[in-house]
Amino acid sequence: MTDAGADFYSRQALVPIRSMRNCFRPLLAATLTLLTAACWAQDASHDAVAIASFSAAPPGPAPKPWRFATLPNKKPTVFDIAEQDGSHVLRVATDDSYGNLVHAMRAPGGALRLDWRWRLDRPLAQADLRQRSGDDAALKLCVSFDYDIGRLGFGERTRLRLARISTGEAIPGQTLCYVWDRQLPDGTLLDNAFTRRMRFIVLRSGHDPLSRWMHERRDLQADYLRAFGDEAPEHMPDVIGVTVSADADNTHGASLGYVGDIRLER
Repeated sequence: MTDAGADFYSRQALVPIRSMRNCFRPLLAATLTLLTAACWAQDASHDAVAIASFSAAPPGPAPKPWRFATLPNKKPTVFDIAEQDGSHVLRVATDDSYGNLVHAMRAPGGALRLDWRWRLDRPLAQADLRQRSGDDAALKLCVSFDYDIGRLGFGERTRLRLARISTGEAIPGQTLCYVWDRQLPDGTLLDNAFTRRMRFIVLRSGHDPLSRWMHERRDLQADYLRAFGDEAPEHMPDVIGVTVSADADNTHGASLGYVGDIRLER
């Protein structure tokens, strides 16, 4: 992530964003993943938990409705379908770059299981999610939630509303990211360095082997309550997007990883 918020849809939108940047500029950059998911949620099915598979796609761009999103003037992270170990998977490569691959949906909150596999071949040695200057990740899988921002404190609620007015988009109030990080130990829970609207759970760390597939199966509701239980202790809101993300624009490094099919199931 980077402390340089902007609306990636239109250069004209940069003027109102800059005029209020002291209020929410870091928030916009840190919640770009959520913004893109909200923009496309209106086109997603409301009655199915379906995520387009990578394994069924030919080599090349990720299949629709997966879509790429970034910030202006950033070198883009590369997301493409490649063959690896006899199957087609998503290749994710950074090189002093930034980017998100977003898949919108609408899944009712509740007992959901998130299932996927991933591998990291080249980590980001200088990344440190505890610091803004090191807020990069070689691999992240993020889930966006349709949280009622009216339940937030005045300061966070105001920043989100200003961002929504400036961009004209309904930026969601919460996102949870599962991270492959080489420095922090497995199980670490922490806020994004720029905003508490995004929180991280470290699943894989420097103790895990490189260039080897790791299978993840997560109780999404349990992880949500662990990460956001201070704000919504009784239930998990609807899921409105899933995002694969990777960036190296703060630490100016390079990374390489792969992600297999992602499943969200009752």
